[in-house]
Amino acid sequence: MPESMIPQSSLDLIAERVELLLVRHEELLRTNALLEEQVAALTQERDSLRSRLNAARARVDALIERLPSNQV
Repeated sequence: MPESMIPQSSLDLIAERVELLLVRHEELLRTNALLEEQVAALTQERDSLRSRLNAARARVDALIERLPSNQV
């Protein structure tokens, strides 16, 4: 249907809807960027905690090795 055959009010409604969709798209892009930052921070924290856990396990294992065998 040619544009001249579409009532102006319909064009206004379509334009308004497109504007709302563009605003929502921008909001979603910002939200996604924030979520990606959070995922990166949590991944780094998880890796740090895993490293600390492995170090603690190594210390516990070393202490167990130092125990006399009759107490194990």
